[in-house]
Amino acid sequence: MNSLQPVVRRRRWPLLIALAAVILGSYAGWHYFIASKAADAAVELKTAAGKGGGPAPIPVTVAPVKKADFSVYLYGLGTVQPYRTVTVRSRVDGQIINVLFKQGRMVKEGDTLVEIDPRPYQAALDQAKAKKAQDEANLKNAKLNLERSLTLAQKDYATQQQVDSQQAMVDQLTAQIQGDQAAIDNAQTQLSYTVIKSPLSGRAGFRLVDPGNIVHSSDENGIVTIVQLQPISVVFTAPEENVPQINQALEEGTVVPVEALSSDGLRMLAQGSLARVNNEVDQASGTIRMKATFENKDNVLWPGLSVATRLLVNKLKDATVIPDNAVQRGPNGLYAFVVGDDNKVAVQAIKVSQSGDGESVVEQGLTPGQRVVVTGQYRLEIGSLVQPTEAPPAASGKEAANSAAATAHP
Repeated sequence: MNSLQPVVRRRRWPLLIALAAVILGSYAGWHYFIASKAADAAVELKTAAGKGGGPAPIPVTVAPVKKADFSVYLYGLGTVQPYRTVTVRSRVDGQIINVLFKQGRMVKEGDTLVEIDPRPYQAALDQAKAKKAQDEANLKNAKLNLERSLTLAQKDYATQQQVDSQQAMVDQLTAQIQGDQAAIDNAQTQLSYTVIKSPLSGRAGFRLVDPGNIVHSSDENGIVTIVQLQPISVVFTAPEENVPQINQALEEGTVVPVEALSSDGLRMLAQGSLARVNNEVDQASGTIRMKATFENKDNVLWPGLSVATRLLVNKLKDATVIPDNAVQRGPNGLYAFVVGDDNKVAVQAIKVSQSGDGESVVEQGLTPGQRVVVTGQYRLEIGSLVQPTEAPPAASGKEAANSAAATAHP
């Protein structure tokens, strides 16, 4: 047993040496691979930096400073209101025997909505007509008696007092017939009220009474409410400091356009015009209330809907315009990065007078034809070398800002 141990030990040494050689070879190969990759990366970095060894140009998107007409808008929030609202009520007392409108459907002016039992009112009309016929017969007889009295008076067979009395009877019956006609007209009017017609074209709401119910002229709730949707109104507000601009736009005598947008301001709903401005400022909120009218042919505006509004108060001719996202804010005010012909960046202080629709009007600091950076400003410094890419015309304003936001927050 002891004689075998030296033999086993002599056999293990070649295996250990071979294993150590494999490990050392693998380490040497891995080290060579890592060193080669590092060298290649250094060569690529040097190539990208340019022959002079400077930093690589910073990619940015630029847009030109341009001359353009600029629309000045006032933005606000509003609520859609019906152009007219009517609560249909009964003008007579009676039982409803028929309802001819459908809830939530359009009705036209003059359409029959509800029928009330007409029999009591028809009877009253017939009675008034009969009374008139009776009084007309009495008047006819009184006139004949008057003629006889006049004939007898000419022959001294009747006194003047008898003639005067008969004349008074004729006059009394004549007046009574006029009263009968008035009673007939009133009865006919009451009878006509048993058929309730729509006073306007619009959309009917929920029915407030059912057939078989008794309605009264004193009922407050009514039968149905009808709202006029075409045209329709939007009541909205603007800050009190904008009242002079609004009045100036109205005094020019032209139609002042108003746009109704979705509540998030991203989708156009309808275009209309300013109809009227309230005669006082709301002191609690510091705003002025206005009303705009919209044709609303597609019924996209609905009573009670909350909308954003855009009121056109002025149009600047040949203004110096840049995209909103080219305007930067610093401790000393507004500025913009301007790209020169050598593709190097300069910082230019600017003064902005108006903003809207993704564009700003620059009063001082820039001239048409210059290029300003609209995306990629966060890496720029004075004198930075850039690689400019022209922004598409459609993306030079509001769309460019949205694109930049999407790039910053993928």
